[in-house]
Amino acid sequence: MAIFADESTRLVVQGITGRDGSFHARQMIEYGTAVVAGVTPGKGGQTFEGPNGVRVPVFDTMDRAVAETGANASVIYVPPAFAADAILEAADAGIKLIVAITEGIPVLDMTRVYPFVAERGARLIGPNCPGLISPGRAKIGIIPGQIVTRGPIGVVSRSGTLTYEVVHQLTRAGIGQTTCVGIGGDPIIGTSFIDCLAAFEEDGETEAVVLIGEIGGTDEQNAAAFIRERLSKPVVGFIAGQTAPPGRRMGHAGAIISGSSGTAAEKIRAFEENGVRVARRPIEVVDLIREAL
Repeated sequence: MAIFADESTRLVVQGITGRDGSFHARQMIEYGTAVVAGVTPGKGGQTFEGPNGVRVPVFDTMDRAVAETGANASVIYVPPAFAADAILEAADAGIKLIVAITEGIPVLDMTRVYPFVAERGARLIGPNCPGLISPGRAKIGIIPGQIVTRGPIGVVSRSGTLTYEVVHQLTRAGIGQTTCVGIGGDPIIGTSFIDCLAAFEEDGETEAVVLIGEIGGTDEQNAAAFIRERLSKPVVGFIAGQTAPPGRRMGHAGAIISGSSGTAAEKIRAFEENGVRVARRPIEVVDLIREAL
């Protein structure tokens, strides 16, 4: 099994005719994801030429794309000024999994988007995230397909780059993954650590979880409490930004220390107090996972 995306995923690429959308649409098709439609307003009726002879119809609207292709997931490569509306359109069209890759969506826009998506029973991953990949099953977003392999480890992360690093190290060590999810580093995101942990707990193939956090906010502390109370599977953690100075944003919009709760030290302490073994360097994740299995 896998969480959120698998062989049954039928994907729409919003912004498929743009530079990033077209590049990553080809990557997803090559990986084996069923990309069934693209949406770019004003480009309806065109055909996107993918690899291996795959031809993807392009539509003006999400409603039309879903009605004609039976799509159940979307991935968004739309500029920040238009990305919130793209998320709203996907949810309104009945899409149940929306992955927003776009970085720089205004926080005020997300205060509108979050309740709208939730009311329609859809799951939003992101924004400002690398997406997710279920090795050998489906890839939605920008996580490189060549660094993953199928196996028993779930991975959830706020950091795209560290996701790649840790997954690559796991794969090199012969430890495969069920699903790797990058939840995004913005202040308001659609899917939390807890959402992913709950899904991994229910997934029969996942035997252990790697959780990669970073400075800022209290999401990791909340996840640590959830792990203690609700998770039966071992979790290995890593916190990025251990040397970051207070009051300065480091990378993601949400990665800023505004009090003691946002520091790496506080997050590591919360993990350790709740039974999560913490790697001090990304490479140490491999040894800790081996010991946990």
